[in-house]
Amino acid sequence: MHSTMMNTPLTITSLMEFSEKVHSAAEIVSVTADNPNHSYTYGDAFKRVRKLANALESLGAKQGDCIGTLAWNDYRHLELYYAISCSGMVCHTINPRLFPEQLEFIVNHAEDRWIFLDVAFVPIIEKIQDLMPNVEGFIVLTDEAHMPETTLRNALCYETLIADKADTFAWPELAETTASAMCYTSGTTGNPKGVVYDHRSTILHVYASSLPDAMNLSAQEVVMPIVPMFHVNGWGLVYSAPMAGAKMVMPGPKMGDGETLCNLINTHKITSSAGVPTVWLALLQYLEKSGEKVPSLQRLTVGGAACPQVIIEEFASKHSVEVQTAWGMTEMSPLGTYNRPNPSEFELPKDQFLANRLKQGRPVFGVDMRIEDEDGNALPWDGKSSGSVKVRGPWITKSYYKMETGGADENGWFETGDVACMSPDGMMQITDRTKDVIKSGGEWISSIDLENCAVNHPKVAEAAVIGVPHSKWTERPLLLAILKEDQTLTEKEMLEWFDGKVAKWWIPADCVFVDSLPHTATGKLSKKDLREEYQDFKWSDE
Repeated sequence: MHSTMMNTPLTITSLMEFSEKVHSAAEIVSVTADNPNHSYTYGDAFKRVRKLANALESLGAKQGDCIGTLAWNDYRHLELYYAISCSGMVCHTINPRLFPEQLEFIVNHAEDRWIFLDVAFVPIIEKIQDLMPNVEGFIVLTDEAHMPETTLRNALCYETLIADKADTFAWPELAETTASAMCYTSGTTGNPKGVVYDHRSTILHVYASSLPDAMNLSAQEVVMPIVPMFHVNGWGLVYSAPMAGAKMVMPGPKMGDGETLCNLINTHKITSSAGVPTVWLALLQYLEKSGEKVPSLQRLTVGGAACPQVIIEEFASKHSVEVQTAWGMTEMSPLGTYNRPNPSEFELPKDQFLANRLKQGRPVFGVDMRIEDEDGNALPWDGKSSGSVKVRGPWITKSYYKMETGGADENGWFETGDVACMSPDGMMQITDRTKDVIKSGGEWISSIDLENCAVNHPKVAEAAVIGVPHSKWTERPLLLAILKEDQTLTEKEMLEWFDGKVAKWWIPADCVFVDSLPHTATGKLSKKDLREEYQDFKWSDE
């Protein structure tokens, strides 16, 4: 028997057209370099998207072409997302924080034809444009009044480019498997690797990420996407907010400024937001210093790195804001798990309830997960067994762009690089990255647990733990910590902080206070650089 259902393709174009029809009056507010308070509606946005689609056509861009963007979270970047993908092209979002040689590699590997970029990134690209011979020109995301003098070849002003274009456009009928966007991993080992999303994977991810037990989006929400749109599609909020009709407030280059974030939250009565832990620590510090409150804010999503306990506790106790953790990666579009408590968890003792909130959450439907031992055998979900995390699903990559190695195995499972345990009810707790786990005396030690414990010290701003070779124990954990401004702490006091909080043999064997720690382009601690720097560290007991 065959189904009687229609086979309507799942495309970003259909999402855009739905949003314009149903949520046309919903507002989009942006902070940009040329306007700190830009405001218009979804209806206005999609009208300009059609003008931009005509502009792309006038530039000679065709279906299948890669169009690069180096831009912050604002309305022009949103317009690019839709105009490029719905025209059948590939929206290649590029992380401007990457090293110049990585930017050069990514642009050339993707074969970008045109690059749209914010004014702030013009000097960066001017220096390396000659190393990108296939790029035909550069469009600066501003108006004529703020257009900088530039040596970029074929430089155009965005607002001038679209000004005289028609606001009607015949969108092509696209197969749902048409490539829509591309994002490269940060490349901590070797060159960055490209992940290509399609319309179908994007729409399925939108449905899943908007569910009540995930980001819980609706037209009643005012959402502030802080996670960069150049980093794995801004966790999909650039699609899911328009689908739901949620008002969007986009902080542009001010995404890490606590005062700006506080003002945006209170001015626009923001109800939810999403970003990495460093953003929320900056906001907490500003609220503490200023005495300001954020009464409209109901919940925050934290991802990209393990969430320090202090973020959950202080937002809850001082601001009545629920912090929810999530886990995923570029290769997963990115959502894999989301942590919203089940009804039974509210009956747990306070310390156990908090411990659960620090975990990465349960898989959303569409993400199949398993944990494996070193021999590839599936491990039980018993809350104790820890192994390598593998995933598969309709919005998870099966391979990397123009690469024969990497990607899913012969059974369709993708190796995430994380080590975790799973509880019987599906709660995942990441214990480490495969390459960062510490093996001391034949036993595994979680660097993530030690880092979380360290940053819960009231005088510690940031911490990293790495395994350093040891003559007796093979490896021992070394703690590297940054103290908060005007704070003092001895190595002995720091190490005593771990007593009773972790197993005795887990406690770092030594501590080094540093002024800074290296980070990748996506803001994660660069353990690779730390291991290289401290590989010859001398232990006091050797």
